[in-house]
Amino acid sequence: MNDVTGALSPTDAKLKQAAVQLESAFLAEMLKSAGFGDAPEGFGGGAGEEHFASFLREAQAKTMAESGGLGLAEHLFNALKGA
Repeated sequence: MNDVTGALSPTDAKLKQAAVQLESAFLAEMLKSAGFGDAPEGFGGGAGEEHFASFLREAQAKTMAESGGLGLAEHLFNALKGA
């Protein structure tokens, strides 16, 4: 994954970023399926509640993916790179 200097080439950096974004989208859908961000029954947030809940899920998923997540991004990166 890394070149001799320990830094990613510009092409590898773009591939890695795309892989992390894909894992982030996958994790956001998994969090949605798990009910993350859903309001409790007794309280309602109005018409915008689902939109703001989706922002929360996306932010959480992005943070998870950037910190290693499920390891899916690494596998995707290696597959895209042809390793």
